[in-house]
Amino acid sequence: MPQTKIKDIREFAVKELESKLRDLKEEGFNLRLQQATGQLENSARIRVVRREAARIQTVLTERRNAQA
Repeated sequence: MPQTKIKDIREFAVKELESKLRDLKEEGFNLRLQQATGQLENSARIRVVRREAARIQTVLTERRNAQA
C-alpha cells in the first residue's frame, strides 16, 4: 500500500479519516505484535503506518481547530 500524501488526505471527509485512522492503528498493533513474535518481514512498514496515522491526526486536529 503506497504512502498517502497530505494533500490527498485533506480531500477526505472526517468520517473517512477517522475510519482510516482506526484501520492504521489496528495495522500498527498487528505489526508490533508480529515484530515481538519474530514474524515481521517488512519492518519499514511500521514507520510508514505510524507516519500516515500522524498525518491523518494532524488533518483532523486542523479541522477541529478551524471549527472552534
